[in-house]
Amino acid sequence: MKLDFSTLMTIIIGAIFINNFVLSRFLGICPFVGVSRSLESSFGMGMAVIFVMTLTGFVTYFVNLILVITRVEYLQMMCFIIVIAALVQFVEMFLQKFNPTLYSALGIYLPLITTNCAVLAVALLNVKEGYNLIEAVLFSFFAAAGFALALVIMAGIRERLEITDVPRTMQGVPITFIIAAILSLAFMGFSGMKF
Repeated sequence: MKLDFSTLMTIIIGAIFINNFVLSRFLGICPFVGVSRSLESSFGMGMAVIFVMTLTGFVTYFVNLILVITRVEYLQMMCFIIVIAALVQFVEMFLQKFNPTLYSALGIYLPLITTNCAVLAVALLNVKEGYNLIEAVLFSFFAAAGFALALVIMAGIRERLEITDVPRTMQGVPITFIIAAILSLAFMGFSGMKF
């Protein structure tokens, strides 16, 4: 398995900034808007998503190999969803036991990682791009890191907006979507990067 440094850097920078799942691909918007009210819950959700997406990339690589060998690739999406659901259950049980405060702060959004399209997209994109194991795990980890970065940036802005004088008609969802659009435009500025 030959590893090219420039290919790995392209995967890393591309996953975090250029093709950010939330701000460029518009995947995972539900937890992005729902959890980004506080830095603490955003950071916790980001860490949970990093863990789940990285393990998803690792496990689904082998699941896909088995599916290809047995020539049942059409079961790919179903198998990937089962893997994701199992990993989310593991994270949920871990947080409930070792960090009940974060578990209750994340609330409904933790089980929603199972249906988070960004987590499924990382598994499907690993297959589509034909990544080897190391590339798949790197892409999964850094795509999740980009997701977490977007969550934390949005949470910081939203916490600041709580003490800012926002016109009454713009408070809540309208200003949240305007901020998300501006963040998206800022991240799209990375799309012209070449290295």
